[in-house]
This record gives sequence, C-alpha cells and structure tokens, in this order.
Amino acid sequence: MILAVTMNPSVDISYPLADFKLDDVNRVEHVRKTAGGKGLNVARVIRQMGEGVLATGVLGGTIGDYIIQELTKSNIENNFLKINQESRNCIAILHDGKQTEILESGPTVSAENGAAFLKKFQVLLPDVSLVTISGSLPKGLESGFYRKMVEIGREKRIPVIVDASGESLRQVLLHHVKPFAIKPNIAELSQLLGVEVEQSESSLKQLVAKELFDGIEWVVVSLGGDGAFVKHGSDFYRVTIPAIDVVNPVGSGDATVAGLAVALKQNQSVPDVLKTAMTTGMLNTMEAGTGYIDRSKFSRFFELVEVRKIDY
Repeated sequence: MILAVTMNPSVDISYPLADFKLDDVNRVEHVRKTAGGKGLNVARVIRQMGEGVLATGVLGGTIGDYIIQELTKSNIENNFLKINQESRNCIAILHDGKQTEILESGPTVSAENGAAFLKKFQVLLPDVSLVTISGSLPKGLESGFYRKMVEIGREKRIPVIVDASGESLRQVLLHHVKPFAIKPNIAELSQLLGVEVEQSESSLKQLVAKELFDGIEWVVVSLGGDGAFVKHGSDFYRVTIPAIDVVNPVGSGDATVAGLAVALKQNQSVPDVLKTAMTTGMLNTMEAGTGYIDRSKFSRFFELVEVRKIDY
C-alpha cells in the first residue's frame, strides 16, 4: 500500500461562467466540488491505477468531514489527524478562457498537533511500502516538518517521494537524510537554485548533478508539455511525450507523482517507471476533473512516451 500525505487538504470548488461580472451577481448552474489538495489528487490516481492507497494528513471541521465523505465514496482509505479548526476551501472561477483562483490559507496547526501527526505517521508506516508527500505545509508548522517525515521514513526503510516547493523542499534537500525521489518543475527548480533554469539538456544535467541532489535516487524535473528531464542514480534521461488535447492541466504534476509511486512500488524497469509517470500525468490533462484519469487509455499513451538515456 502507498501512503499519500496531504498536510493542508481542501475542498476544491469550480465555478464555470460564460462571463464573469465584477461587482455584480454571477449565477452558477454547474458546480464541481472535489476533495482537493495535491496529495489527495495523488491518492485518487493511485487508486484509479489499481493500487492500494491510504490518505493521511491534517483536517478538521465540516469541510474536513466532507473531504472524508468524498474519499470514502471513491473507495480511498483514509486516516487523518483531526484538529479543532476548519479545513479550507479553494475556489476556481473559470471564465472567458481564464481561471481566477481564490485560495483560503487554511487552519493554523499547533506544534502539539504537528507532534501528534508525526506519531500517527510512524504508526501508519509499518503497513505501507512507499510514501508520497505533496503540497504546502499549513500555517504553524515549521519549514523543516517534511524533513522530519523523510527522516522517519528512512529509519523505517520506507522510500519517500517529496513533491513540494520553496523552503520546505530546501530544508529537505539540505539535510543529510535525503528523500528517495523529488519532482520539481522548472519554476520550482529555478526558485530552489536561485537561477533562471534553461531547458537545454546540458544545462539541466549540470544543475541536477549539483551536490544538493546527491543521495536522491530519482530527480524528476517536469517540463510540462515537453516531458521531463531525469536523474536516476548517476544516469540521466530525457523523456518526451506526444502532443495531446489538453482539457485541464491542473493536477497533472500530482498524477505524475502517482504514476511514479505506482511504478516504483511495482519495481518496474527505469524506462517503464518514467513512461508510467508521464502517462498518468498526460491522462490527467485530458480529463475535466483534477486528479482523474481514464485508465482505458493508459496502454495507448504509454507506448507513445519516449525515454532516451543521455550518454554525454
């Protein structure tokens, strides 16, 4: 089973409008509400890929109850730390070919709640074979919180995939105990290294070979529609994907993490690990819902992904 961690989950609400009127009434006929947060998107795709998954994190209030209700409907096992605060809503207004987002910051998690979650995390680990940690930390938790989770995972010999950004990712990478895999995109890599990252193979190879990434088995740099650049051990790979009709790109990175987790759990070959991760990411962009794939299309698009080892 894979453990998918979401420390700041939400209910994602989408309001599609033909014309968004400011300072006026806007009536919405079709509203989509989803148990959201990057880790919950990961959990949904893992489940749709046929693997066992357990969702965990911190939530509370009536919004937290709704999230659990929706996960249960989707047959996703869950075991969250409940807190006496309300989890958050994240609203997306789809209008005029654009997307305007209104994101609540969510609850402030106390140090005591943080310690309680780490205890829960340790209790859950014996029943899982791999962990994914996705998204931002809630207010109140120190930036080194994910680092502590990676340490606990290493102590239990459980591989941990971290898909985070900013200071929480930096703290993970600066520590001597490294995660098993990370999946930054170009913007996150630029922020992390403090340079404008170019997409050329030579530039990317030089950057991911930096000491900061030593000890990480998989560094998967997402290039969006251009695929990915990957460091696995001491080897480098360029992954390209076919052109596809994009319906909704939101959550494609989460779906990529889900595919990566599934492939690693199944001990797939290096090329197949990368092809699986890219395929689930692509399939998510082809669906209106975030964190959803049509598995019946998997084999066809899997065969269209190309993995090339870089020998220079």
